[in-house]
Amino acid sequence: MSLVNKQLRYVVEAVRDNREALSEYIYRLYERIERYEEKLKGFITLRPADTVIREALEANRLGKPLAGIPIAVKDNISTEGIRTTCASAILENYIPPYDATVVKRLREAGAVIIGKTNMDEFAMGSTTETSYFGPSRNPWDPSRVPGGSSGGSGVVVSAYMAPAALGSDTGGSVRNPAAYTGIFGYKPTYGGLSRYGLIAYASSLDQIGLMTRDSVDAALLLEYIAGEDPRDPTSLDLRVGGLFKEISSLGEGRDLPKARLVIVKEMWSGVEDHVFKTTMNAVDKLSSEGFEVEEVSVPEVSYALPAYYVIAFAEASSNLSRYGIPLYGLSKDPENTSWIDYYSEIRSKGFGKEVKRRIMLGSFILSAGYYEQYYIKALKVRRLLRDRLLPLLRRGYIASPTMPIQPPRLGEAIEDPLRLYAMDIETVIPNLIGSPAISLVAGFANSLPVGLQLIGPPLGDRDLLLIARTIEIIIGLSNLSPQMG
Repeated sequence: MSLVNKQLRYVVEAVRDNREALSEYIYRLYERIERYEEKLKGFITLRPADTVIREALEANRLGKPLAGIPIAVKDNISTEGIRTTCASAILENYIPPYDATVVKRLREAGAVIIGKTNMDEFAMGSTTETSYFGPSRNPWDPSRVPGGSSGGSGVVVSAYMAPAALGSDTGGSVRNPAAYTGIFGYKPTYGGLSRYGLIAYASSLDQIGLMTRDSVDAALLLEYIAGEDPRDPTSLDLRVGGLFKEISSLGEGRDLPKARLVIVKEMWSGVEDHVFKTTMNAVDKLSSEGFEVEEVSVPEVSYALPAYYVIAFAEASSNLSRYGIPLYGLSKDPENTSWIDYYSEIRSKGFGKEVKRRIMLGSFILSAGYYEQYYIKALKVRRLLRDRLLPLLRRGYIASPTMPIQPPRLGEAIEDPLRLYAMDIETVIPNLIGSPAISLVAGFANSLPVGLQLIGPPLGDRDLLLIARTIEIIIGLSNLSPQMG
């Protein structure tokens, strides 16, 4: 039986000390990529099969715990010697001289990088349509978007072109495509994974996350990449030792842990009917299996989305100011050109429309006369949300639809910025308050997967993943296979 459609943990065990099985597995992955990549466009850079196999066999020979398994990496996470573009023309040929900490730790554990996945340019978007290299497509319906900004990572995991992928999550960019492509998405507590080597969008919101077939595979990888990093002063010592063994044993003669689900009414208003019904059916099923359900009102939640975008745009305008100097990617002959003209031309050619829009709005937000009116006020809303929501998270997990609508068709949302931004209304809250959050499959509507989001308390990642596994067992929807022909 082919290992391609098996979860990561089963593949690791099957190929450990079995170089022939590992080679065969990787060949099968590349056969699948050859068959579907042209249609789905999950990768920006795909490494040659012989190079990946050679590195994988060496890791396997050395007895490393991940045994040479290929992992995909979002194209805004630095990979030494492998092109890293942020899906932008301005970094089209940039090759980093170093690995991000999470990539370094994966390699040390015996994983091999298979390629860099497509994304919204500089992670600015919710559909993967702002990519300079063209949009990715949803394996469940190629006429629809796979979500974003980590859309390519969602595509390659959902379509069995890689067993797992790294993504980044600034306001839902791991959970959004996880929901739309029918996989598991995990955003850790802010600082739970090192951001060293993650090309910044909004530094106080950015977090590297995991996209896998289910919560057990996420726990397996998390044990190898979590932990404090001296190169990232915001990193935390996230305690996840033994989590994989604990989560793997759930449902095998052990009582499943139960929890209280907190329904914040404002997070369910305005949700598309099909999404609302599917997600609430999942909550009802959990209630019948012993989960407590509490409904509350938190009016301040209505301010989360504007506060998020004010903060994100302001930080983006600062972080992206470095691009345009001749150190990175796109450049031109500076002869007989003033510095201002050079800088302006490179940025005009190198950045796409959505990135320019966010930089300009961010610069306006930070300008004299508007800094306190917008940015400082948004920071106050952020603190207010944290003060209102943390007491709820001390007694339960906030449950909501991951996305308020089903995946739009290509072109439907990208030309309407307000509609595009409103897609993030459910997912920005964990980033604002620094909490961990997951998205798993709640059910289906119109033959498309619908995601259930759970938000936990800061540093409550371990228990959140255990509860996520319980929900996967009860609902019975994980490791799903889209019919792609």
